[in-house]
Amino acid sequence: MPRLLVLFCLLVALPAFADAPKTFSAAKKIAWRLYAERPNTFYCQCAYSGNQVDLGSCGYSPRKQLRRAQRLEWEHVVPAWVIGHQRQCWQNGGRKNCTRTDATFKAAEADLHNLVPSIGEVNGDRSNYALGMLSDKPTQYGACPMVVNFKAKTAMPPAHARGAAARIYLYMAERYQLRLSKLDRRTYEAWNRQYPISEWERWRNQQVGCVMGHGNPYVGTIDLGRCSPLRRAGNPQRNSG
Repeated sequence: MPRLLVLFCLLVALPAFADAPKTFSAAKKIAWRLYAERPNTFYCQCAYSGNQVDLGSCGYSPRKQLRRAQRLEWEHVVPAWVIGHQRQCWQNGGRKNCTRTDATFKAAEADLHNLVPSIGEVNGDRSNYALGMLSDKPTQYGACPMVVNFKAKTAMPPAHARGAAARIYLYMAERYQLRLSKLDRRTYEAWNRQYPISEWERWRNQQVGCVMGHGNPYVGTIDLGRCSPLRRAGNPQRNSG
């Protein structure tokens, strides 16, 4: 889809429903409900129940932090650092200041299109690194083919997650006017073309779109008629993101 058309769709998107989260904390609570029907982590496809990840369900082997690996966290595919570090609020006080004083950052931080369930250790290792291609073999996390190169500050997601991750990046960049490097943009546009939209992506887009009031145009439109009321009752358990 041409970039200008995508931007137009984003700008004229329907206003978010009353249940659309206003904060990252509220978004995490809603996310528990959204993914209850398909409780599997984004990169490694491990099953989880509550905030506990079943590492054996996907053959995951902790790289270093067993306790955090067993914990389910909500990850920003486009890291908060990428969203905020170029903004004045970040220069004057980091993420907390942006959350407190910058409406655009706060909206982006709470955008459910950018949140996915993740193994805590993977979320921590990935940090604010860009997603990209690496020559490294996926040996760090057992049978989970995620790769994090700490020296290169790059994370390579498994093939099944690349298309979805790319479309999330492209959506976030358009909606919140984020500046991506030429290399990153080329990578995500290539992944968008190379990896077709999956049935899971369409399901997720509908689920998230019903709450946000709009879908991710890179994935497709949503059917507002299929949306049912969703309260912010979310799982009350504590979780990190």
